[in-house]
Amino acid sequence: MSLENAHVERAKKNAALEAIGNVENGFVIGLGSGSTAAYAIEELGKKVRRKRLSILAVPTSYQALMLAATHGIQITTLDEHPKLDLAIDGADQMDRNLDLIKGMGGALTREKVVAAASTVFVVVIDAGKLTKRLGEAQVLPIEVVPFSLPTVRRRIIRLGGKPKLRTSINGQPFVSDNGNIILDADFGTITEAERLGASIKMIPGVVEHGLFIGMASAVYVGFHNRVDKISRETLGETR
Repeated sequence: MSLENAHVERAKKNAALEAIGNVENGFVIGLGSGSTAAYAIEELGKKVRRKRLSILAVPTSYQALMLAATHGIQITTLDEHPKLDLAIDGADQMDRNLDLIKGMGGALTREKVVAAASTVFVVVIDAGKLTKRLGEAQVLPIEVVPFSLPTVRRRIIRLGGKPKLRTSINGQPFVSDNGNIILDADFGTITEAERLGASIKMIPGVVEHGLFIGMASAVYVGFHNRVDKISRETLGETR
């Protein structure tokens, strides 16, 4: 592993360590997917064992479920606990308003459902995920019902996007845990994220998109030697 990659991994782990400080005994929490969320799950498992915490978790993907089980975190569902105390997840990109692009791991729909069900939504990222504007060198994942692919693709192009069907290593279409496919759409720099998200959701066959606007309560930005916390409150103070 190169020194740069080692610093990125250290930054992810540092952010995850800080984020799990929000977890208290008795909490029901949502657990995100992806590499940074995986660090949070691992460290949370250690905290549960060390402090003998009684918590329940709703994973956002099969990957997150298996990882949580491996680390001794008890699993539950939204059917049993429709309101969550906290959700911890990563992001693929974040702008200065704490708005996010998520979904490169393919779990964007469940991640958004869990975030919306949570009283507090905490995001963990490394500093490389920071951007001035969403969409800069970053595609927007869109989960789509397979039957609707031709129609959705045409409408995304009409909105100014360049959609590409996500494929797996074997060249077959990537299939989400919901049995749907993913279009990765390049819109370039996104200037009106809320309007774009609303327009995409209006397309028949679109299940969800990866724009998470106004959802993050706080973000922990990891560097290899420190972690910066940005919250809605501190964001307001700097405006």
